[in-house]
Order: sequence, then structure tokens, then C-alpha cells
Amino acid sequence: MLNGDVLVLNRSWIAVNITTVKRAMVLLFQGHACVVHPKDYTLYDFNSWCELSQQREQFCKGRYIVTPSIKILLPDVILLTVYNGFVFREVRLCRKNIFERDRCQCQYCGKVLPKHELTIDHVIPRSRGGEDTWENLVLACLSCNLRKGNLTPDEAQMSLLRKPIAPKWLPKLGIRVRKEQLSTWQKFVDFAYWHTEISE
Repeated sequence: MLNGDVLVLNRSWIAVNITTVKRAMVLLFQGHACVVHPKDYTLYDFNSWCELSQQREQFCKGRYIVTPSIKILLPDVILLTVYNGFVFREVRLCRKNIFERDRCQCQYCGKVLPKHELTIDHVIPRSRGGEDTWENLVLACLSCNLRKGNLTPDEAQMSLLRKPIAPKWLPKLGIRVRKEQLSTWQKFVDFAYWHTEISE
């Protein structure tokens, strides 16, 4: 429970990090952060969050920890009270992250397959000047890769499902967000990059 994920916002309400519940509670207790209420965006310091946590109806909707004296709801989103910077992180181009970006889905036929049944395809083949970049690498199943061969998608008459781009993930890469968290985090983080379509 204490290793769960909490979205961290800077003072300008911009998502800057993902931390553990344990770290979020420490920041809250030390006065370096406030909890953002998921419904009305009210800010709570440690004491007021503990008071809110004692309301019985809150426990039906949230996760909590039990101390010797009280139950405390676990926050989904915290707002830093001092830090207002923003950390730009470039996602490293590697095999694991390409699989994460493309969600183990062949970008030509759309089949979702186990990793061992997928290959990494160069949209513009290397023999024709194609480079190892986010925009030129996609997952392909074995049959689509064989069919495409040393051709471009246009030449092979195979269209891509999505335009390959460098992902704009949160700092903790490849995180699996709980369904309930997705609704609270989505107010602060744009998840639209997962659905980038090829523009005509």
C-alpha cells in the first residue's frame, strides 16, 4: 500500500513527478505538500486531511492506512507548496520502451501479441537511410515484417495504425495506472498521446 503511486504537482498545478504513497505522506506531514481532493480540488494539509479521513463515507471510496489512533486516506494527487519548477525528461529510446509505447501491438495489422512474436521494424528501412529514432521504429508481427520486407509502408501498401512519435510519458516510465487513479490523474495529465493517429 505504501509503495502505491501518487501524482505530484508543482505550485502551478503541473504534473512533475510520480512518487510513492510513503514519500507523499512524508511530504504532507512535513508541510511541503497538500493533498488535492479529487472532486472539488480543495487543498488539505496533513491535519485537515486526517480530519477528512475520519468521515465514514470516505472509506467506501478510497484506500487508507491504519495508525494506532486513526485511519488516514491515501492521496492520489498532492500539490507541492514550495517547488514551482518543471523537470523535462527525455524518454530513452530502447527496446523495452518501444514495446511500452506500442503496447505490444503490431502497428500494421493491429494484433496484440506476446513479445516473442513481435519484432521492431524500421518504417524507412535501414538499407535506405532509415535511422534508429522514435519516429522510424515500430512493433510489427512476424508476418507483417516479412510482408513489408525492405519496402516503405506506402510501397508495401501497409498503413500504420498510429504515427510513431517519441512518447511523453510521466517521469516513471511504463507505469500502470489504476482505473480510479486514471480519472483523478487525467485532470492534470494529458493521456491523449496514447491515441495519436496518423494525420493525413
